[in-house]
Amino acid sequence: MAELFESTVLNGMKLRNRFVHSATNEGMASDDDGTATERWIRLQEELAEGEVGLIIPGNAYVSEQGKSRPGQIGVHNEATMEGLAETAERVHHQGSAIALQLTHSGCNVHVPMGNGYALGPSEMNLTGVPCREMTKDDIAQTVSDFAAAAVRSKQVGIDAVQLHGAHSYLLSEFVSPYFNKRTDEYGGSLENRARMAVETIHAVRAAVGPDYPVFMKINSDDYLLGGFPLAEMLPYAHMLEDAGLDAIEISGGTHFSDQRFFCSRPVGTVPKEEELYFRQAAQMYRTEIKLPLMLVGGVRSYEVAERVVTTGLADYVSLCRPLIREPYMVKRWREGDRSPSTCISCNLCFGPVRAGEGVYCVALERERQKKGG
Repeated sequence: MAELFESTVLNGMKLRNRFVHSATNEGMASDDDGTATERWIRLQEELAEGEVGLIIPGNAYVSEQGKSRPGQIGVHNEATMEGLAETAERVHHQGSAIALQLTHSGCNVHVPMGNGYALGPSEMNLTGVPCREMTKDDIAQTVSDFAAAAVRSKQVGIDAVQLHGAHSYLLSEFVSPYFNKRTDEYGGSLENRARMAVETIHAVRAAVGPDYPVFMKINSDDYLLGGFPLAEMLPYAHMLEDAGLDAIEISGGTHFSDQRFFCSRPVGTVPKEEELYFRQAAQMYRTEIKLPLMLVGGVRSYEVAERVVTTGLADYVSLCRPLIREPYMVKRWREGDRSPSTCISCNLCFGPVRAGEGVYCVALERERQKKGG
């Protein structure tokens, strides 16, 4: 029987336990060039001190065109490598592993680039920044950008990369008929809509070699009328598995879905039986897909995290908002204090990111100010 605190190996990468920090945009990088600031590096180091087995920092854009918000970390050029190398070294010193999430934002752009438009599968305007349909040359260039970013990550000592294929970012947009209205070989059927993701996996794998872990985060369901449906998750996952991934993380929802069905749902404190948002998707995944599964979505209690692993529902438990509030929670659980996370799923932590201040637990800060006052 699998256990939460046993060590595992993913394609040569040793992990101290089965906890994963699921990526989010921290908004702490230098907005001038996407380089790591001391604050951003320290956040990853704190998670390692808190004994998170695999730390996945979020939304590292692979090209200037793929940037979405201010303060987003970059891996798009050589200037970003020094800070990422320092991050990897400090995380390793604390005994954890680190995988960088590689992202192109597609049409989900909130700050226009120098050319004034975004690039996505089809022409649209969802955020106030007009999105132009990508040409085949644009697609080929972006695939190449993902591969180059993966190479940079490997060169600086990052242990693995995760391709962001969820939450209405570019690879997610291509596979979703809500965003993808193309009539060429990249649109229409699921096989066509999955083509860019598959090509990206092939390019990244060719660039980093067979012995470097490559993961992908995917939507189980867009929760959008006309979007990527749960019924397509298994055939899509089969394609990704065949393309050469080492693991998949399941999530769901887009930035344009009803917030009740997004990955970060503002649900407040809920009973344990309501903690796993994507339980059904994970159960379906386990019937056919052999790749190791990371499961994110609403885990707040030790007992639920333990059952995820011991019952075989997933191989790894991914956490995000609880670790924003309490980066040392995994260590606390290992040491015997199994009380649940005090995260109330209010989503206030994302406000500072959008404001360019960097992510932090707003609710906790208000509690501290109240006590101090």
